[in-house]
Amino acid sequence: MNICAAARRWSVYCLTLGVAACTSVPPTNVHQPMTARPQQRSDQLVANLAATGSIYQPGTSRTLFEDRRARYVGDTITVTITENTSAATKSNASLAKTGSISAAAGPIVGLPGKSFQGMQLTANSSNSANGKGEAAANNVFTGTITVTVIEVLANGNLLVSGEKQVAIGHGQEYIRLSGIVNPYFVNAANTIASSQVADARIEYKESGAISEAQVMGWLARFFLSALPF
Repeated sequence: MNICAAARRWSVYCLTLGVAACTSVPPTNVHQPMTARPQQRSDQLVANLAATGSIYQPGTSRTLFEDRRARYVGDTITVTITENTSAATKSNASLAKTGSISAAAGPIVGLPGKSFQGMQLTANSSNSANGKGEAAANNVFTGTITVTVIEVLANGNLLVSGEKQVAIGHGQEYIRLSGIVNPYFVNAANTIASSQVADARIEYKESGAISEAQVMGWLARFFLSALPF
């Protein structure tokens, strides 16, 4: 009875690990955290503001001539992802080397017999090598994602980070982006192109049955790295 109970517990444990592996979130290299709550601004440091009945509240207002572009922690910016990279390389090398040697000896006297008379020696060598290589890559990534300002740097630049999750069928897609944004590059619609984001880290990953089918099992990876042949 105890053996059956232990077997059931082990089965539940393995099933839990399997489900957790199927629903695990792919690792990321973008800046953390991916979102931040707004911080208290200097004009909000008025303690115990009482409602005065006035429309104007100094703790929540902005100046009349200030636009709505992101500039504080917690503000959002829409990034238009337009990444198109193309690279190609081609190399060709050829090497050839030839050599020859020839020697001849006249009649040799003073030795018994005539074995060495008219002796000749010839040798030839040839060496050649050819090498050729070619590689090409073309990547296109387009889309939009709204990120959050997680830090305002000393020079006014904004450190932004964000994530978008899209569930399609039994799988999930993760679009992540982080980088440094110059607020002067942000247009009036509070939008910026990904080509204007410094230190940009853009990721597109997915989880689910399709992505798991493309990953080699851990035991196969072990034998692939351990076996010398």
